[in-house]
Amino acid sequence: MPDWANELSCAVTVCDANGMVVYQNEKSKATFATYGNMLGQCLKDCHNSASWATIQKLITENASNTYTIEKNGIKKLIHQAPWYNDGKVAGLIEFSIELPPTLPHYIR
Repeated sequence: MPDWANELSCAVTVCDANGMVVYQNEKSKATFATYGNMLGQCLKDCHNSASWATIQKLITENASNTYTIEKNGIKKLIHQAPWYNDGKVAGLIEFSIELPPTLPHYIR
């Protein structure tokens, strides 16, 4: 099966239920290059205590989290959601999507 996530223009990072990084697409690797190779590393090591608590809560409560950020003048939409193995939460997947300077909003 092809690595479909490498074809995406957004960063995709996946961790297991303990917060250990188990997958990064190429965009994620480039985005977080200052941390080096994150595969097998714990997200606790690159997040502040409040963010780490949120990650743990999302995994424990089987919840999603969506927000926007801005770093170095680039706005991003972050979506974190659980992924499953045999119906049980296996960890989190995070999509980090760069947003254009002006983003249309439609009500339909």
